[in-house]
Formats: sequence, C-alpha cells, structure tokens
Amino acid sequence: MRPFTTRISALAAVAALAVTAAGCAEVNNTIDKTEACLEAPKIVADLGSEIARLKDDPQAMDKALDDAGKKLNEVADKAANTTLKEATDDLASTLRGIDVKDVNDAVDAIQKVGTDTAAYLKKVAEACG
Repeated sequence: MRPFTTRISALAAVAALAVTAAGCAEVNNTIDKTEACLEAPKIVADLGSEIARLKDDPQAMDKALDDAGKKLNEVADKAANTTLKEATDDLASTLRGIDVKDVNDAVDAIQKVGTDTAAYLKKVAEACG
C-alpha cells in the first residue's frame, strides 16, 4: 500500500491535468470561433465581388454560389459558437439552393444574396463581437 502523501500527490496531478485539458479545449474553441469569425465574412465579401462580375454568366454564377455555400459549410463545421454555426449553415443552404439558369435569375440572385448576406453579417458581428 502506498503512503497517503503519494496518493494525494497522484490525485493532485490528475486534477491539474484535467484542469489543463479543459483549458486547452476552451482555447481550441476560441481559436475555432476566431477563425470562423474571420473566414466567413471574407467568403461572403469574395462572393459579392464575384457574382457582380458574373452577372452575365448564369452558369458561372450558379457555380460560384455553390462553391461559396460549400466553403461556408466547412466554416460552420469548425465554428465552436452555436449562433455562428447556425447562421453560417443557414446562409450556406440558401446559397446552394439558388438556381441561376438565365440572366433574369442572375439579377434575382444578386438581390437575394445582397439581402441575405447583409442579415448574415449582422448575425456574425453579434456572435463574434
């Protein structure tokens, strides 16, 4: 049987390790949130520029919307913040659901993306603030 002080030391070491591990998880969540808070608005800004440039190319715009939706899904998967994850998933689904077949659809898509991304960026600002 080990002496009492040895058992206490072992328990203290285990407790310290548990606290450290919990702290590391919190740091990882903070890093994931920060990364998502930086990446998501950049994806949205890039998309805005790209769809404005592609207004006369419906097929390319459709692909750009799908690609942005996929990128946002990847960001959402990494986001540690529930509000940020849900908002990002919602916008990704919206973007991937927009079907651009002709120039009229492209005009509608630009308007929808503008409206939806403005609302999304507001949610991101609140979640990341």
